Formats: sequence, structure tokens, C-alpha cells
Amino acid sequence: MPGKTKAETDKMPVLKGQEAEDAILKYLKKMNRPFGAVDVCANLKGAVTKTATQKILVALAEKGEITQKPYGKTTFFVAKQSDLESMPAEKLAALEAEHKAIEEECRSISEELRKASAELSKLKSTPTDQELSKRIEETNAAVERNLEYLTPLRTGASLISAEEIAQLDVDWTKWRKEWTNRRKIFMNLWHLVTDPLPPQEATDLAEDLGIEYDTAEHRDIEDGPLCVVPSKKRKRDSD
Repeated sequence: MPGKTKAETDKMPVLKGQEAEDAILKYLKKMNRPFGAVDVCANLKGAVTKTATQKILVALAEKGEITQKPYGKTTFFVAKQSDLESMPAEKLAALEAEHKAIEEECRSISEELRKASAELSKLKSTPTDQELSKRIEETNAAVERNLEYLTPLRTGASLISAEEIAQLDVDWTKWRKEWTNRRKIFMNLWHLVTDPLPPQEATDLAEDLGIEYDTAEHRDIEDGPLCVVPSKKRKRDSD
């Protein structure tokens, strides 16, 4: 024969009759707050069945031992306040003093918790010894690289060879020529498109298409020595 489970062993015996009525009335007086029948049954851990709990609560309300108050589709039951034992002034004062002491203790604990949380956040944001060691290594490596870059400058050595300078000049001339050719093609095409349009419509069209013209700074660079193309004739004369 299988043994009883732990749930069956811990299950409370079901109360009936007067015992069930006394248990419910005692619970309502002890808690002194409104409950529905389902809550009372659940809080008594099934000591009284749900159906019996509803019937007993209604019966106690009809006998005037508890107060019944409907709220929407739910009915709540609460112990009659006139039947509850009045609390002596000394006991009430003691409870108030205890309440104030507990409140003060709670405030003190909350302040300690706030400080501890702030300290914990500070500790979490502080790098560990391993992280600090890694950062120091990375910083030292960056310093070494920068010192290597500075060494030629300190010795006066040239950072770029004559061949590299010549290649840069060739690349600059090549790509500037490509750019000027493309700008010329665009301007010719743009004039063909916008010639029939009034000036304002042409301006609006350029804004809608996101077209950007050369600014005064661009024109100054074009007119400057950087963009001056050496004259082949002068070069031949010098030869």
C-alpha cells in the first residue's frame, strides 16, 4: 500500500458546524479587515470548504455578528467594530511609540542602504588591478609608438623621400585634372538643363537635388599657388 504524500500529511482537517463558524469569526476579529469568502477560505488553508465558508459568512451577517457589504458583484465581510475589544490608552500609546521607533529604524536602515548602494556603484565603476595593469601596458605601448614618430623630427631627418614627393605631385596633378574635367562636364550639362528655367526655379532645383557649388574658400584655393599648373612653355625656355 503506497504511503501518504507530504501534501496529504500536512493537509489540515476540514472543520464543520460550530467549529467552522467559530474559526471564521475568530479569524475576522483577529484580522479586523474586510474579506471575501474566497479570501477567507484561502487564508484558513482549506480548514473550511469554499461553499461552507460562503454559507457561514452569510449566516453570521444575518445574525448580526459580522457586517456584510456588497461591492459590485463581490460581497465583503468584516467583524463588527462594536464587538471588538477596545484598546487601553496606555497600550495604544505604547504601540504608537513602537511604531515611531520602527519608522526611525527604517529610515536609518534606508540611509545605510543608500550609502551602501552608492559605495557599491563606485566600486563597480573602479577598474580592477588586472584592468589597471592592462591600461598601463596599453599606455606605455602608445608612448613608445609616439616616441618612434618623434625621433625623426628631433634628429632633423626627412620624413618623406624626394621620390615620394614627386609621386605625390604626379597624383595631385592627375586627380585635380580629373576633377576639373568632371566639373566642366557637369556645368555644361547643368546649363543645358536650367537655361529654359527662371533663375529661382533653377536655384530651387539645385537645392532639391542637393547640388553644392564651390564656395569662396574653394575659389581661393583654386586661385592660390597650390593649384597653379606650371607652364610648359616656360619650362622649355628654361631648358
